[in-house]
Amino acid sequence: MEVSGKIFKVLPLVTGEGRNGKWQKQELVLEMDSGKYPKKVLVSVWGDLVTNNTFQEGSDISLEVDIESREYNGRWYTDVKAWRVNRANGGGNRPAQAPSYNEAPPAHNASDAPAPTIEDDLPF
Repeated sequence: MEVSGKIFKVLPLVTGEGRNGKWQKQELVLEMDSGKYPKKVLVSVWGDLVTNNTFQEGSDISLEVDIESREYNGRWYTDVKAWRVNRANGGGNRPAQAPSYNEAPPAHNASDAPAPTIEDDLPF
């Protein structure tokens, strides 16, 4: 599912360490324009998406998200987790040195040197 809007608030970065190593989470409050009464939703961004992006309040953004609810002690909690970040304003807030997984690779000219071949030693 895709949600888009303006970043209303960038919450502090949360980091930790688990069985699989270190992790980081950035939470954003996204204000979605739905006419007369805009709605706000908290979105969590995890791992490499945090490392590869800078989030600034007031910038337009579009996110691909998964929505999941779970029950704990008779109460239900809902998470909105982003799995792709798309900038609505052309990526002006993204650092130049940090590529995103959803960007197309740069175009190459015919005069560019051929890419080195990578040997595949996998058995399948």
